[in-house]
Amino acid sequence: MIRKYNKNDYPSVLDIYARSKLDELRFESRSFNLLPLDKDQKRLAQLMESDIYVYEKGDVLGYGARYKNEIRALFVHPSFRGQGIGRELLEFLLGEISGAVHLQVAKTNDPVKNLYRKYGFVVTRELQTTYSGVPVLANEMVRPPSAN
Repeated sequence: MIRKYNKNDYPSVLDIYARSKLDELRFESRSFNLLPLDKDQKRLAQLMESDIYVYEKGDVLGYGARYKNEIRALFVHPSFRGQGIGRELLEFLLGEISGAVHLQVAKTNDPVKNLYRKYGFVVTRELQTTYSGVPVLANEMVRPPSAN
């Protein structure tokens, strides 16, 4: 079941982030040390200003967040991947957004970019961001309104 986030979900969101964040950077040429979400002021602030939804089946197994027309987070606990939870969260978030949908993904994370392409997203630009103070190239991907 997908439902709106509440403050009791915070420990689960922190745990899922801690178990999942470095996976998105696994194709980078360097390794990264995890900066826990509650210590990453920028990402935590961006998450908390967003509409957050959790996928719950007894426990919180994943979460996604959107801010206006941007998908800001989509994480599934590693033990529950491959069960369609990420797809359900993505489809739910897409249903909450009208117009073009934007997101950013690590440039080297081809498996996730391929998933987004199946939903009509295209890479529109490359940008440099940082994770834990280390530069990372990212792609902005956009799903045009016609793909809705």
